[in-house]
Amino acid sequence: MIFRAAVLTISDRSSRGERPDGSGPILVEMLRSAGYDITHIAIIPDERPEIEDALKAIADERAADLILTTGGTGFSPRDVTPEATLAVCDRLAPGIPEAMRYASLQITSRAMLSRSQAGLRKQTLIVNLPGSPKAAKENLNAILPALSHGLEMLSGRPADCVNEQR
Repeated sequence: MIFRAAVLTISDRSSRGERPDGSGPILVEMLRSAGYDITHIAIIPDERPEIEDALKAIADERAADLILTTGGTGFSPRDVTPEATLAVCDRLAPGIPEAMRYASLQITSRAMLSRSQAGLRKQTLIVNLPGSPKAAKENLNAILPALSHGLEMLSGRPADCVNEQR
């Protein structure tokens, strides 16, 4: 089954054209390589209302099964991506950021500073990834193998939970 994905880079500087988007294109390539159809790519400033509006529009229009955000997950006062995600989600998926932090902690102790969230809005899964290209790639690698199963369950189609890989 082919799933549709959107990638949103959350960055003031990239949205103003002051810095190229380093992580968004990496995530797009990783998703394409995994067989996802990319339906939406955008760069959004660190403004909570704009982030919320973008997440809601994509999820509510069923434009993507998966939305990955990159950036805005740290401690900076402008880092509001997790709050925007929590505000629009109907249900949380705490195991996803837990898995990302666990994998990242194997690489750097700074992983504990990530405030990434994941949740469901209607039939769309939203996952926050770090803004660093290296960290975004490492975090997506940690969860990508399990995402298709979750998206299949979310779609309402029968998912093969009996033959899960261990």
